[in-house]
Amino acid sequence: MYHHVKKLMYTVHVDHADPSFGNMLLEQFGGANGELAAALQYSIQGLNCEDLDRKDMLMDIGTEELSHLEIIGTLARMHLKPMKTSRRAAESDPLIAIAGGGGVSLNNSMGNPWTADYLKITGELDVDLRSNIAAEARAKIVYERLINFCDDAGTKDALQFLMTREITHLKAFTAALDSMGKDPFTIGNIPPTPGVVDQYFNDSTGQGDQGEIDVRGPWNEGSGIRYVEAPMKMEAQVTQEEVSREIKRATGKAPEPTAPRSKRFRR
Repeated sequence: MYHHVKKLMYTVHVDHADPSFGNMLLEQFGGANGELAAALQYSIQGLNCEDLDRKDMLMDIGTEELSHLEIIGTLARMHLKPMKTSRRAAESDPLIAIAGGGGVSLNNSMGNPWTADYLKITGELDVDLRSNIAAEARAKIVYERLINFCDDAGTKDALQFLMTREITHLKAFTAALDSMGKDPFTIGNIPPTPGVVDQYFNDSTGQGDQGEIDVRGPWNEGSGIRYVEAPMKMEAQVTQEEVSREIKRATGKAPEPTAPRSKRFRR
């Protein structure tokens, strides 16, 4: 059961409307990392969740995200309002001005319609919680960028509130995941193939134009990790040797040297 209270979770004040910035705000209304996507993702995960404790958390946060949608929608509408009467303002986004009458719609800042493809729902609670942690982190960064591009004090206050709640939710999802007591590298029920799971392939080799080099670090060395040096490069070398042997066997002489090939496609 949902109940709407005619009051924003955080009061919004806009001193100077900026239609172009209103368009940017739509990224958090109908965009991939926006509030509608978060509200539906967490709520649907909650509906699917058989863990009643964490189901309650998902429904709590999913419902709060609907309140955030109302805040960001109200904020965007205030900034877009001049499009209703001003030709100059309307020119900042004709789609919003003409098709939407200067109001909000379920589109992102580029005018692309909202899609359920934004939602990450697997039905595996630990996997979904990891998706939620990443979603909150992405939304936090979007709010940071909006704040950096904003000159209106009241708008920045509201965005600061929304950005802060992203961290609150991120902490809640992290705590819920940790409380499950599950090894973070144990996903699902089927174990990975022994040996293969511990191999790290050094597939990006050489030195780049900006000084990039092959680097060793905790991600590719240490206990339980086997470093494999450029497997495709090694395969290409072996393949060339095999080709040379076959040519020599067939013709009685070694082939002329050719430029090395990156790899051979096998069927």
